[in-house]
Amino acid sequence: MIRKKLVVLTGAGISAESGIRTFRDMGGLWEEYDVMEVASPEGWAKNPQLVLQFYNERRRQLKNAKPNLGHIALAEAEQHFIVNIITQNVDDLHERAGSSCVLHLHGELKKARSSANSSNIVDIGYGDINWGDTCEKGFQLRPHIVWFGEDVPAMADAIKLVQGAEIFAVIGTSLNVYPAAGLINYVPKCCPVYLVDPNNVNISQHNITFIKEKASTGVPQMLNMIHN
Repeated sequence: MIRKKLVVLTGAGISAESGIRTFRDMGGLWEEYDVMEVASPEGWAKNPQLVLQFYNERRRQLKNAKPNLGHIALAEAEQHFIVNIITQNVDDLHERAGSSCVLHLHGELKKARSSANSSNIVDIGYGDINWGDTCEKGFQLRPHIVWFGEDVPAMADAIKLVQGAEIFAVIGTSLNVYPAAGLINYVPKCCPVYLVDPNNVNISQHNITFIKEKASTGVPQMLNMIHN
């Protein structure tokens, strides 16, 4: 049996059920921090110790989080489809659920990189990055996160994946954050699109099946619909 290519764009909503607090549900705050203080080059330049503290806290939180049924259902879908996940999330819950092809648009919480060379990336697991931790050339390590105002290097690869999709799904994202939200415009015209989110998502494209559920119930429901 020839397996179809299922390309999935996931956002904060799929990890919310695992206890990862989302920015949009907190009135513009992450753990009581203003987003521009902890997720922008300006915030890093102003107070790098605060930025490191913020991501250290998120890494500790992630260590205790577990994949939910939404993550697990996508991993199990690899038995029937060629599944490529494009995620806006910086957690590792897709990987821990068993998904084998995950593209992180906005970086990864479990990695650090040189503040002077964005291609010098190291795995740090769930450990802290401290002020004074440097790369081998002596430059301070920073979180391997794409902050507001920074380029999204993985976009070109993401666009290629979407252009090759035979089925496309959007799970747990408001489609308000660009350039990720623009990926929907690269879906082939003949490709069915599924959107799983308990909230209303403003989207005008045709050929979309809306499933107004949380990921843990909506993703299995979506996969059942695709199978049938």
